[in-house]
Amino acid sequence: MPKLTITEALQEIKTISKRLVKKRESLSMYLARDMRVRDPLEKDGGSAKFLAEERQSMHDLEERVITLRTAIQLSNLTAPIVVGGQSRSVAEWLTWRREISPNQVAFARTLVQGIVSIRQKAQEKGGRAISANVAQVVENYDPNGPLQVVVNLDEVEVLREQERLETILGDLDGKLSLFNATTVIEV
Repeated sequence: MPKLTITEALQEIKTISKRLVKKRESLSMYLARDMRVRDPLEKDGGSAKFLAEERQSMHDLEERVITLRTAIQLSNLTAPIVVGGQSRSVAEWLTWRREISPNQVAFARTLVQGIVSIRQKAQEKGGRAISANVAQVVENYDPNGPLQVVVNLDEVEVLREQERLETILGDLDGKLSLFNATTVIEV
């Protein structure tokens, strides 16, 4: 059974996709012809034979893609990678990166922007936004004093979370690239 790295398999899939596009384009030229015109592929068995062979070739290439993708998936399902102190299978990390992390990154960004906006609005009104325990705020609150807006999140923790996500995504990309380049699959 031939062996390839995942990187080589992914490249082969790209190449096959390009070949399939070209084959589909070439087939359309030979679907039909005027009977008064000589078959341009007559020497090689005719257009009908060409179409049948090309369609079979396309089917074989499509099956190769399925074989490659399945081998990659099997490897991804069983191979663990540790990122940010957390171990998951490659498949789990890929799912997290594709479906979970974009929302987490966007939410962290929204929280940071929201806190910045709250601070700016409070300052525009002559007040301030403070991060504090609600009990401490209530003790120090002067109803006749300047506006005080309580930020109910630990701003430093939100910034750390944002940085942690960026670090995990960067580390994950590097580890996935290394994994793909060094993991051998049988196809």
